Amino acid sequence: MESSGVHGLFLDKATGIGRDVRRQTMRDVIADKIAALIASGLMKRGDELPSERELSLALSVSRETVRAAIGALAARGILEVSQGARTRVASDDLGDMSIGITNRLNVDSYDVDAVHHARLLIEQRVVGDAAAQISDEALLRLRRSLDTQAGCLRDPLRFLICDREFHVTVYRACGNPLLADIVTDLYTYMMEHRRRAVSLPGAIAASVADHTAILEALEAHDSTAAMAAFAAHEARIYTTTCTFIRDINPMNT
Repeated sequence: MESSGVHGLFLDKATGIGRDVRRQTMRDVIADKIAALIASGLMKRGDELPSERELSLALSVSRETVRAAIGALAARGILEVSQGARTRVASDDLGDMSIGITNRLNVDSYDVDAVHHARLLIEQRVVGDAAAQISDEALLRLRRSLDTQAGCLRDPLRFLICDREFHVTVYRACGNPLLADIVTDLYTYMMEHRRRAVSLPGAIAASVADHTAILEALEAHDSTAAMAAFAAHEARIYTTTCTFIRDINPMNT
């Protein structure tokens, strides 16, 4: 399930723009992934992390690697590890950790329509290219992720961790790391609110169904079908995001 190197397609921009990712240990990669979840607003100070077992399934690595990554973040004061209790986010100050383009582009500062149209434009190209050349290894990771997602129907945080890994795996498969980084930044839009949105009845099940259609198209290496499945998925996310924003900010509608 896990290799000691960091050459796989499951890596994302959290490993750092322009750095030689082969120099990172898997512990560092997973530490960066967890830090990126905090940076995106998905997890905030005081939030409990999923268990080591749950994180290992969501991130497709061993429990030992997750434990080492948590230890590294705890040493920086980002996580708090307590005996007999769940690990918590102790600080959202990530210091000099490299988490990618979002350090320079705050995607949440743009309105939902601008992000939606940008995401559709870039994501279509990325997904089409990914479908044409995605590897068997990446497809296996996506299938395992989908199986894990099916067990997260009552756990929004754990589902969104799986969701991010699913999307980033597809983005990375396009073969263009810059485009993958850009669309990953767009994916993080309103992540704090999305955690609440996926708590609504049926929301996670609907996303899992979307992911199933996406994976089937990718397994068939059908670019047209994969692009259509992603467009339908993004359209549903756009609709629910607009509804959620309207509900919490009725004066802005």
